[in-house]
Amino acid sequence: MSSPLPLRNRSRQIKVGNVPVGGNAPVSIQSMTNTVTSDVKATLAQIHELFEAGCEIVRSTVPDEASVNALPEILDKTPIPLIADIHFDYRLALGAIKAGVHAVRINPGNIGGKDRVQKVAEAAGNAHIPIRVGANSGSLPKGLLESKTASGMTRDEALAESLVEAALYQAQLLEEYGFRDIKVSLKASSVASTVAACRIFAQRTDYPLHLGVTEAGTAFRGTVKSAVGIGSLLLDGIGNTIRVSLSAPVVEEVKAAKAILESCGLREAAPEIVSCPTCGRTSYDLMKAVSNVEKLVDSIKAKGGKISLRKIAVMGCEVNGPGEAADADIGIAGGNRKGSLILFRKGERFALLPEEEAYALLEKTILENTVQQ
Repeated sequence: MSSPLPLRNRSRQIKVGNVPVGGNAPVSIQSMTNTVTSDVKATLAQIHELFEAGCEIVRSTVPDEASVNALPEILDKTPIPLIADIHFDYRLALGAIKAGVHAVRINPGNIGGKDRVQKVAEAAGNAHIPIRVGANSGSLPKGLLESKTASGMTRDEALAESLVEAALYQAQLLEEYGFRDIKVSLKASSVASTVAACRIFAQRTDYPLHLGVTEAGTAFRGTVKSAVGIGSLLLDGIGNTIRVSLSAPVVEEVKAAKAILESCGLREAAPEIVSCPTCGRTSYDLMKAVSNVEKLVDSIKAKGGKISLRKIAVMGCEVNGPGEAADADIGIAGGNRKGSLILFRKGERFALLPEEEAYALLEKTILENTVQQ
């Protein structure tokens, strides 16, 4: 019998647009556009692409006045809440808030003196929107990390403590001005430091946490690092929003995030697609088959369909088909005749067909178990 998931770490709740974050709310998926924000058409196209992939909150950089001026049109047409990412110029934060963004991301340490931080806090408070503050391994206060290592800590320990200290300072600075709708992120390219920092921070505060491993890398390496780091924290009950940062098309971030949440038991796969690693018994192109099933399921979901099947299996042979995937609602596996596939339900075979006919029947079964929402 599997162990139950730990209780979610209780944090205060904020709202980013219509998406609740923290408290008892589900963990939400976030990504970031990589378009030039002032290019309204391109930015909106990418936001819609992310939304269709399952993104629930999107962040866009606002580096200049042209980007601020583009925000009203983007906000008018975005299907999901938009966070303005601000660095260095507090006036851009004020402009983004005035334009109606659903949240702002700032680093209080790089937008100027306390008076400027206060202006942003007051504007966000008046607009009833949250602020996300972040501590990043690449932008820690000068000398902080060195002071920790000098005290005898390992580099990972020192980095974790430095991230916590920097994030607490930023959050407390906002609290000084009566602003409490705060979300915090602590990120490093080191998975160990990121996980340690978030665990320490979650023990000391009740701020909702945004999880991610910064500069994670390519689609393969970045997904692995993010799955280890984000997944470890989610299984601890820590984290309220997540972003998988990849050097890859932005939709890949959302796909990876969904897979992490599903693997941690925090989202129903609806349906879960399982497939075997193949061996010498495999007599057909299983890789192509499972790819086609994934594309079909993604297409159905993108069009608003809900599949009632719990698990779909694509297996190599009869040994690990109806046997190992006996709990699948529907599945295919290599047959005992070359060029044929068997179809099975709950471990019971019900058809042996040529490959193309088997694929067609599998697709028909999936579609028959789909309803439009």
